[in-house]
Amino acid sequence: MKKILLILFIVAAFPLSAQYYQIQQDEGLIGGGLGVTWIDGQPHYAMRFFPEFAFNNFGIGLDLKLEYDSNGKIRTENFNTTSDYLSIIRYLRYGQKNDPVYVRLGALDYATLGHGSIMYMYNNSPGFDNRKIGMELDIDFNYFGFESVYGNFGEAGLLGLRGYIRPLKVTELQNTPIIGNLEVGASVVTDFHGNAGVLSGFINDAKNGEFEALTDAGTISIIGFDLGLPILRTRLVDFDLYYDYAKIIDYGSGSALGAIFKFKGFGVVDVWTKFERRWNGDQYIPAYFNSMYEIERFKFDRKDNAVRSKIQQLESMESVGDGFYGELLLRLVGTFNIIGSYQRLDDHPDSGILHLSADITPEGSTYLARAGYDKINIRDEKDLFKLDDRSYLFVEFGYKPMSYVIVSMVYNWTFTPERDADDMVIGYKPQKKIEPRVSFVYPLNFGG
Repeated sequence: MKKILLILFIVAAFPLSAQYYQIQQDEGLIGGGLGVTWIDGQPHYAMRFFPEFAFNNFGIGLDLKLEYDSNGKIRTENFNTTSDYLSIIRYLRYGQKNDPVYVRLGALDYATLGHGSIMYMYNNSPGFDNRKIGMELDIDFNYFGFESVYGNFGEAGLLGLRGYIRPLKVTELQNTPIIGNLEVGASVVTDFHGNAGVLSGFINDAKNGEFEALTDAGTISIIGFDLGLPILRTRLVDFDLYYDYAKIIDYGSGSALGAIFKFKGFGVVDVWTKFERRWNGDQYIPAYFNSMYEIERFKFDRKDNAVRSKIQQLESMESVGDGFYGELLLRLVGTFNIIGSYQRLDDHPDSGILHLSADITPEGSTYLARAGYDKINIRDEKDLFKLDDRSYLFVEFGYKPMSYVIVSMVYNWTFTPERDADDMVIGYKPQKKIEPRVSFVYPLNFGG
């Protein structure tokens, strides 16, 4: 058995996810391979192809993945919806976030509106087995602008819009220090998904096992406004203060006062920090649409025939208390990138939310290490790194025997959808994937 595993490790050819590479203008990469992946303990033979290109401000990334079981049958979860076929185009984009014009169509990894009090790091595709096509569209006209997010073109889903103005830009005060760049914004985010407000329901066997809702609060909408005040702008340091207010329609409200500090070390060392104090009313959840929202939104537990949904959490929340939120990004060029954030409410024991990601790959090194971790509803320190239905994990360790070849081992704790008899998603369950990889990644340069 040990020899078999060793052989599989050596010959398995599996590409790295394109999202872990940051290609620059007029660059690209071609990656692909064949290999073996273990899904919930069962081996599957896999093929994947993921080219990515950037021309001027335009970018495109493709991601074709085929997995076959030991009998040679393709996994049905790979291609059982129209969205699965469309999602072969991982993304099309113009510009980058915070550019005057930014458009992204496809997978949304960490979409945020404004300072994130309503939508923060939203991920529309929590698992490869149910990929979705969404869109981000931002336009900044200097005096005013907007940000927008749509979660899923395949069905009704999340729609968010934030408009903002810089009122002093059209007055004689536009060059006044501090207040000249004052920004005032207003946001509205609505989830039109049919399960967004489901509080209770059952599987109706008389209708071929389809789910039926008993109690439904309907669409979930959140409105808010914000103020942003740049205090300092220099070549080395940026410092901003902001205030956010948000109201969940028919439920509670909350607000936050925060500060953002950026240190730009001439492209060598970059530090980005964010810290805010949150004041939360009853029946209010800050950053309601977060990285795990697609998992939290709705789940029907077949074991006890009960609904588990985020709207249930919202209705039961009373006296959750105020809280703190902190975030840190540290980037040392050519060595590593580390991002971490954490939230906890004063009087709510299950309120911890953690996000971590790291890429430690020194320039010119023969090894690499990458990881990403999200966890919600953290109770205490013992619960922090326990993998369950509140967690997402990606870890990869590897080395480069050749310039364009990476041999690595990957562990994924992700999610796969659960469906009723009508093929409708009624929840997600954790899925463990272990993947030995030999990745072939060839960089391209179109700049001449």
